[in-house]
Amino acid sequence: MQGKTLVLLAARLSALVAAMCVSCGAQAAQPVLAVAYAGSMGALMDKALGPAIEHSAHVRFEGRGAGAYGLAHLLADRQIQADVFVSITPGPIEVLQKAGLVGTAVPVASTQMVIAYSPKGPHAQAFREAAEGRRAWYELLEQPGLRFGRTDPTTDPQGRNIVFTMLLAQDYYKQPGLAAKILGDYQHNSSQIFAEPSLLSRLESGQIDASSGYLSAVISHKLPYIKLPAQVNLSDPAMSRDWYARVHFSITAPDGKPQTLSTQPLVFYAAVLDNAPHPKAAREFVELMRGPQGRKMFHDFGYSEPKGPDLRAP
Repeated sequence: MQGKTLVLLAARLSALVAAMCVSCGAQAAQPVLAVAYAGSMGALMDKALGPAIEHSAHVRFEGRGAGAYGLAHLLADRQIQADVFVSITPGPIEVLQKAGLVGTAVPVASTQMVIAYSPKGPHAQAFREAAEGRRAWYELLEQPGLRFGRTDPTTDPQGRNIVFTMLLAQDYYKQPGLAAKILGDYQHNSSQIFAEPSLLSRLESGQIDASSGYLSAVISHKLPYIKLPAQVNLSDPAMSRDWYARVHFSITAPDGKPQTLSTQPLVFYAAVLDNAPHPKAAREFVELMRGPQGRKMFHDFGYSEPKGPDLRAP
C-alpha cells in the first residue's frame, strides 16, 4: 500500500514539475519589451502601462526608470539598450536624435512643477497653511534645518526644472536671491540632491520634509503638495517665450565643459529607438500611450493632456 502511495505521489510531483516547466518555458519565450523612462513615471509604468502592454502584445515588460538625461546618454553611448524611451522635456530626446537613435518622438502627456511635503513631518501643518494660501511657501523652504530634496540637474530634467522654478519665483514674488537661499549650490549640494526614483520615497518615509515634484508623480504617490502659479510652474507654453525663457543657469556638463541651461516645456515624449530589438511591440507600446486606454491611465495617475507638436530630428 505504501509503495502505491509513493508511486502516486511521484507521479503527481512529476506532473507538477512538468507543468511548471511548460509555464517557465512559455514565459521565457515571450520577448522582453525594454522601456527606459523618466524616473518620475515609475508608478504609472509599473501599475498601469506595463501590465497593459504585457496583456495586449504578449511581451514581458521590463522598465528602467532614472533621470532622463542620464538614460539618454547611456543609450546614446550604447551602454544600455531599450526598445522605447520616454522622456520629460525635449532635451533628452535631442541627445538621442543627435546620436542617430531617434527620428521622431511624440508627446504623450504633460505636467507642472509643485512642492511636495511630508504629511507626517514636523512642518506638515505649516505646509498645509501654505497650500491653502495662508503662508508664503518659499519662506518655509528658507527655514534653517528644513530638509529639502531635489534631483541632479546634470542628469535629470526635474533637477533643472526646480532651479528654473526657484529663479522664476524670485522674480515673480520679487525676492532677490531666493533660489540660492533655498537651493544653495545649484549643481553640487549633496544634502539635497537624490536619485529621482528615490526622491518621493524619501519624502514618504520622512527622511526629508519637502521636495520638488511633478504634479503627475506627486498625485501618483498620493502625497500632499503646494500648487504653484503658472508663472512659476513651467506648465504654460504660452509663457515660454516672454516669461520662462528669461531665466538661465549654468552647470558643468559630464564632458567637463560649461553648459548654460534654458527652460523647456514640461511635456512627456515617447520614441521607438532605431536599434530597438522588438520594434513591433515598441510601436504598440507608443500607440497604447497615445490611445484612449493609455490616455485614461495617464489621467488616473495625475498627468495632463499632451501639448505641442512632435519632435522631429533635423
